[in-house]
Amino acid sequence: MAPFVHSQALHAATLRALAERGVSLDEIAELARFLQASYIPGLSLEECRHHVERVLEKREVQNAILTGVELDKLAERQVLSQPLQGIIESDESLYGIDEILALSILNIYGSIGYTNYGYIDKVKHGILQHLNDKNTGQVHTFLDDLVAAVAAAAASRIAHHHRARQEAAYPDANPPAWDE
Repeated sequence: MAPFVHSQALHAATLRALAERGVSLDEIAELARFLQASYIPGLSLEECRHHVERVLEKREVQNAILTGVELDKLAERQVLSQPLQGIIESDESLYGIDEILALSILNIYGSIGYTNYGYIDKVKHGILQHLNDKNTGQVHTFLDDLVAAVAAAAASRIAHHHRARQEAAYPDANPPAWDE
């Protein structure tokens, strides 16, 4: 039987990879807050960070981040074969595999995550602006999309948890059945 990677080791490696690439959990939490603040007044950075941390506990998320970060690092070292080297190094607009990897994270959290991801990827708020700066000497072709996806997934979790709290606060507010 092949050896397996313990989930705690995978989680630690993911957090380390983000930190080594200059991304803090608070920066991702700020993106999640940016996405949800207009829907949930008083949304705290602490609550957003909690949801970011829960998203980062998922093995699928960890695998996506570790894979993307490794490809970015390989492109920085110029060790990928052409034409892939040039495509990833330049973040070629028609490549799309970086977004596909990010979408694997959003599959876990539903349609709210997809719409939030599309928006945050377009506006490049917060840390995403830095990760998209081509003048830093670093390649973040995958990481920018992965960070956006984690923030969007956390925003989705926040929205669902907020709705659950609302429903728990008003249990007698029985909506009519669909067939009435």
